[in-house]
Amino acid sequence: MHTQDVALWTEELTRVFAAAPAQRLDALCAWLGRVRPVDHFVLFVYEGNHRPLALFDTFPAQRRKVYVDDYQSGPYLLDPIYLACARGQAPGLWRLRQLAPDHFYLGEYYLTYYQQTGLAEEVAFFVDLGEGTRGVLSLMRANHRVAFSEDDLAWLGCARAAVEQVVVDAWALHQAGPPRPAQDLDFTIRAAFDQFGAHCLTQREQEIVQLLLRGHSSASVAEVLGISPGTVKIHRKHLYAKLAINSQSELLGLFIRDLAGPANPGRHV
Repeated sequence: MHTQDVALWTEELTRVFAAAPAQRLDALCAWLGRVRPVDHFVLFVYEGNHRPLALFDTFPAQRRKVYVDDYQSGPYLLDPIYLACARGQAPGLWRLRQLAPDHFYLGEYYLTYYQQTGLAEEVAFFVDLGEGTRGVLSLMRANHRVAFSEDDLAWLGCARAAVEQVVVDAWALHQAGPPRPAQDLDFTIRAAFDQFGAHCLTQREQEIVQLLLRGHSSASVAEVLGISPGTVKIHRKHLYAKLAINSQSELLGLFIRDLAGPANPGRHV
């Protein structure tokens, strides 16, 4: 990094922290976008059984429906970022593909939902907010751009401390307001996923269904559960028969219909 670059970097970073607390996320994302091209930013907070909270985003209204509203209605349960938060992902800057299971980009979640976002790549800063809560600031490039290079990530990685401080401050500002209510829908969505197929599947078959929905191959399911790939294939054949389906795409369709069932009329993906 040249001396001139360092001087400009420092000057612009000073402006970020000089902004009023309520405008600091805007200032931060504008600065990051000048450091390296980024098309969209979104800050989700993942807290317990709550649905992800969109604390900040830069989406135009027509795109926000896909990126935020549809995502919050259930697909987040299949999202590698959500799952990484659930297992306590270490703070830092991560590519989505570092977090995704082996068949994520061939899986039905990606093909049916994620592809609608039209992204070339997504990278994300994971920030520990305490008490098991994670803030995730995602930086997204639309598919007319190339993916983030290693040089891009090196530059953005230098901003980690600033990003973490701004995200922590934004969460503190949010918490200073009225407490976030626990909504029945938050728990209904999670329960629908946990209990999907419980009426006819064994516990092992339910575990396999959840991993398949999240983009794991049979080999990856076998590794996660500590069983042989052949056993997974047998379980898969049996659970497909019990659910009266023939493919993973039908499995996802059944899950989505289950989410939008009578217990939650009007919800959609």
